[in-house]
Amino acid sequence: MRRREPLVPEMTPLIDVVFILIIFFIVTSIFKKEELALLLNLPSSSAKKLDIEKEQITIELSEAQLAFRGEEVTLEMLEEALKKIEDKKRAVIVRIDEEVIYKRIVQVLDMLQTYELNNLALVTKKKDQ
Repeated sequence: MRRREPLVPEMTPLIDVVFILIIFFIVTSIFKKEELALLLNLPSSSAKKLDIEKEQITIELSEAQLAFRGEEVTLEMLEEALKKIEDKKRAVIVRIDEEVIYKRIVQVLDMLQTYELNNLALVTKKKDQ
């Protein structure tokens, strides 16, 4: 009587499939982008860079537009979004175009103060030496 040889799966095709899957997941993955929606001309400053570690809230303000976390919103929509924020210690990053009138800036800052979001950072571009 003849003995059967044990069945051993081929490893080469298995390795090929694994590499193809790895390449697929790398190519199709979406990397987190900065949540910026508006093209702003920021004012210059010689202040040092501040590192913020916690998850942050981004607000952008131009003469005619307002964006919250990378999406264009109205003042009313911004107020609704700020009401829902529970972590009052979260960093609020505010990017303001240098041409925005002061009244519009005060509206946004008042809204932040109303909802006790006081951990505020204003973004500027680096001043040329």
